[in-house]
Amino acid sequence: MSTEDTTQLRVGRLTKPHGLKGALKLELFTDTPETRFVPGAEFTLQVPETSEWHGKTLTLAELRWYNGHPVGFFEGVLDRTGAESLVKAILWVDQDLTELPDEDDAWYHHQLIGLRVERDGVPVGTVARIDHLPAQDLLAVATPSGEVLVPFVSVLVPSVDIEAGVVVVTPPAGLFEELVDADTDGPTDGDANTTDEV
Repeated sequence: MSTEDTTQLRVGRLTKPHGLKGALKLELFTDTPETRFVPGAEFTLQVPETSEWHGKTLTLAELRWYNGHPVGFFEGVLDRTGAESLVKAILWVDQDLTELPDEDDAWYHHQLIGLRVERDGVPVGTVARIDHLPAQDLLAVATPSGEVLVPFVSVLVPSVDIEAGVVVVTPPAGLFEELVDADTDGPTDGDANTTDEV
């Protein structure tokens, strides 16, 4: 497979050592750790250039769960000192661009970046990136007046059409201020779409 057919996906971050035998707690950026974090899985590391791990890869020996938290054991990381040298490292994997996620209503980042974002059939911007937060993901939309962050939940992002290149958003009134101002001659979006569930 050529490099043109693959992209790099961020799948996790090493947060802190666990125990004395080189294990590290993980923050997962994937919904399918059972397929991403299998023994022998190899990760490209994002670390500072000054790190001894810069330019190296890390191979998983085992993934365990302790009190609901994932903990990784990696080849060549044998003690707590070694684990401490990897704290804050971000793990990346190669992903085949032709493959889709196994779960429904799921997309890889590279599929979303650059898609046109529409509200009520009117283009409002393009997808700049997806931010991962503990509570939920945020869709960063680049608009002519600046960046708007939309919670990536179905009630606010009801439709993603990869083939058409369109993401439909139904944000609450005020999130895209320039559109709210443009609607002052008629019923506002808030009047038309008021909901107690948002």
